[in-house]
Formats: sequence, C-alpha cells, structure tokens
Amino acid sequence: MSYRGEKHLWTKSKHLSTEGGHFDTQRSEATQEDIKQLFLEVLNKGTHGFCFSLYEEGQKPGDPISEEQIRRRLSILKPYTKWIRTFSCTDGNELIPPLAKEMGIKTLVGAWLGDDPDINEREISGLLDLAKKGLVDVAAVGNEVLYRKDLTVAELMDFIKKVKSEIPDIPVGYVDAYYEFTDHPEITELCDVILCNCYPYWEGCPFEYALDHMNAMYNQALEAGQGKKVIITETGWPSKGESLKGAHASQRAFMLNFVNAQLWATQNDVEVFYFSSFDESWKVGAEGEVGAYWGIWDKNEQLKI
Repeated sequence: MSYRGEKHLWTKSKHLSTEGGHFDTQRSEATQEDIKQLFLEVLNKGTHGFCFSLYEEGQKPGDPISEEQIRRRLSILKPYTKWIRTFSCTDGNELIPPLAKEMGIKTLVGAWLGDDPDINEREISGLLDLAKKGLVDVAAVGNEVLYRKDLTVAELMDFIKKVKSEIPDIPVGYVDAYYEFTDHPEITELCDVILCNCYPYWEGCPFEYALDHMNAMYNQALEAGQGKKVIITETGWPSKGESLKGAHASQRAFMLNFVNAQLWATQNDVEVFYFSSFDESWKVGAEGEVGAYWGIWDKNEQLKI
C-alpha cells in the first residue's frame, strides 16, 4: 500500500506538505513553529477518532467520575473528531457513550477484561446494556487480554461469542497488538472487525522509520483478517519521558507523528483512533514517566502545542 503521495507527510523524505503548506524538514526554516502550524492545520481538519482519556489529575481507575468532567472533555473533543473509543463499561465509564451520543459523536465501546471473573461479568453486562440501548456503534470485547495473558484464548472466545449472540446487528471485535491476530487466527476468525493497536514507539522504532513501521503493522493485521475491516484502535507518540531503544519522546516527534498518522489514514482510507486525547498522570505507575504524556491535550485540558 503506497502512502508517499504529494499531500502526505513522510519524515524520511525531503518534503513536509499538506494542502495548506509545504516546506523542507531538513532545512533551518523548518522550525518548531512551522511544525506547530502544520499540526494545527491537520487537527482542525478533523480526525476519525480519539481514545477517550477519562481521568483528571489525582484520579485513577476506580475513582468516582462525574458526568460534568465527561461532558467537559467531550465538548473539547467534539470539534475535532467523529468518534471516541472507551475502554470500560463500569466505574463511571458507562456514562461516556450516552453523553457522546447526545453530542452526535459515534462510539467504539470496550469491555475491559482481566483476571477477575466478577469484574469481567460486570464489564460484559455493561457493554450489552449500552449496546441494547443503541449507544454502541462498534463493540470491543477485551483490550490486550492475550498480550497480558489475563485470559486463555478459549476464555476470551467465550466472551466474544456471548456478546455476538446478544447484539448480532453491531460489529464486534477484540483489541490487541497487531501481531496477535496473526498468532491467534481463531480469534481473528471470530471477530467481525479487526481492532489492532500499532505502536512503533513501544517497539523501540526510531521516529524516522515510525510511519513505515505502522504501515507494516497495519498490513500484517489486514493480511491476518483476510478481507475483514481493520481499524487501528491505538497509535501515538509521547511528547515527553523516557526513551525506548531508538524511540525518543519529544515535542517535535509528538507533533509530526500526529500529522503523519492523520494524513496516512486519510490517504489510505483507514480508520484510526489516536492515543490519546488528554494526558493522564496515573499511567506513570504502569509505564513510567512517559506514560503520562500521550495526549493531544495536557492534563489541564490545554492543547499541548
């Protein structure tokens, strides 16, 4: 699949261009301000989707969530996106889809599955309840469950089958790293749609090659799906934090990665949910400092450029 068209940014090539601007990234005039303006141009044209960052500063999963904070954050996102993706159907996350629908935003709604059977049942029940109320456009049963080894393949398949049987008119899939759909064809066959996460950063890929790598990730999932629709449910680049092998977090890479991903998605007609909408400090516990800096907006809901 080609993605080096004249309206596309490819950071290994000489030119950085969109319909509204054109300059050479290798020359001194390609300043941070130039890249900032390109970022704003692409953002203002709108994205397919954002992963919805729910938690304010000082909050973490399981803390009480207010309708007001959800509504406020959705209002910030609404001018820039058609869809939002949620990760859970409990602990306040179930409030997101109805508010999104009220604002005219489509929803990819996820049930968070792990190694706690009681929580899993609550999550599946919550997903089905939202779907039967017409609040779910795409249903995601689990997120990186196989990657974390929280469930067996057979256990995950049972959950997917249950959801599919109860909401047959809504596309149902499972979210995981792109390669899991090659490694587990039985899961891929069961899904209506392939929901894959593509993170060059987390594979230590230098930014100069990140778009090439994301394209290869997507095409691997596409091949595994054998004709099924593939949606990229997460991709992004942190603006600050630790490096991972050749992948370095920086403001410049953060801005250019967003531009790259959006222009590539538009040119290749790929639906992408960008990770993420807002910075969330609680993520440092699992991912280190870099985990707190994936948002397009910062933890105070200000655009990070």
